[in-house]
Amino acid sequence: MHDGRTRKDLGESVLRGLYSLALYLLSPITLYHLVSRGFRVREYFLRWGERYAAYRANPGRPCVWLHAVSVGEVNAAAPVVNALLAQRPDIRWVVTTITPTGSARVRALWGERVEHVYLPYDLPGSVARFLEHFRPHLALIMETELWPNMLFGCRDQGIPVYILNARLSPRSLRGYRLLKPLIGRALRTVACVAAQSAGDGQRYQELGVRADQVRVLGNLKYDIAAPEGLEAFVERFRAALGAPRPVWIAASTHEGEEQAVLDIHRRLRARRPELLLLWAPRHPERFERVREAAAAQGWKVGTRSADTWPDGSHDVFVVDTLGELMAFYGCADVAFVGGSLQPVGGHNLLEPAAVGTPVVTGPHLHNFEEVSRRMDQAGALRIGADADAVGAALEALLGDADARQAMARAGCALVADGRGALRRTLELIGPDLPAPVAHVP
Repeated sequence: MHDGRTRKDLGESVLRGLYSLALYLLSPITLYHLVSRGFRVREYFLRWGERYAAYRANPGRPCVWLHAVSVGEVNAAAPVVNALLAQRPDIRWVVTTITPTGSARVRALWGERVEHVYLPYDLPGSVARFLEHFRPHLALIMETELWPNMLFGCRDQGIPVYILNARLSPRSLRGYRLLKPLIGRALRTVACVAAQSAGDGQRYQELGVRADQVRVLGNLKYDIAAPEGLEAFVERFRAALGAPRPVWIAASTHEGEEQAVLDIHRRLRARRPELLLLWAPRHPERFERVREAAAAQGWKVGTRSADTWPDGSHDVFVVDTLGELMAFYGCADVAFVGGSLQPVGGHNLLEPAAVGTPVVTGPHLHNFEEVSRRMDQAGALRIGADADAVGAALEALLGDADARQAMARAGCALVADGRGALRRTLELIGPDLPAPVAHVP
């Protein structure tokens, strides 16, 4: 028994040492990454100390730490954080992200009610400083953020780790192939993998998680709530337009999809000259680029930041703000969700469905495999094989109010039926939450 444990510890030490050495040797690339991204998104030039767990402030009291890599994961975590902020106002929350857009979303949702820093790189020294500074009582990691040194560091300090809303596509599983011996050991340290689906749970087991660590709780994205004041928002939108106009939205689009959006809008306007495009690129650095690209087509282009609302003269309206996408989904007759005409893997299809907007998407949906399958089977989604097919689906729906209504009903019903992951998640992590305190200084 002792020899077996020694061999296991030695194997872990060797794998961790090789992994950490590789990260240290690659450290200059992290600086290059920050600089190169900074030329496109200036926020990447800021707060470098946090990337290496160098903090000026003194440590605070122990916290519950939640990590969500970017906007999508922050939105998925929102029901959990919101519920616990209401139920347990005594808890100190620290939320980490990797991207500036994720950081902005954290601030938009919770302001100063939570602390936010960037997750440090998975270097042993940075991990140790992060855990020593924040002293997490509990760690909640969203979806598929698997950093071995951080997981081992939490185990070594007795911090229970839950991977919430856990998903792992076949493609991601293949991507972890080289690190599987190390990732498997790291994953066996976590308290629980709360999987979105049985398939996700099975793939986590193939990566190294024990069967008894996996619980299939469903997808937290189904527990999404419509934005407060949505009805009034839509009324203001329509009042600004003046006369009724057909509206479609291209949401979460990526750079390689932008020409397709322009081509589709031109094609749709050939039949419906009054058609308005709402355009919400995935990344803020693309806001001005898509505005310029649409203006170059000869269209009159408005933006949320400059014009507030589109009027009867606008052909395209760029949603160049964060946190308002669901509200603008509610203003559209039909939605195209991007990240799906390229092998990005798609983006959240449930947000438009939750506000009653029919959804069209491209074929690349590996990040939303289970959701897209269920929506397709329910009649709440149309999947185009390519940009031309997406355009045809949008054109058909714009001309068929009955079909739009049927898809809207199916989408709303599917979201309602899928709810429940939030309750199950809160029950799961409840025993490891810190004991209540009577007074928060």
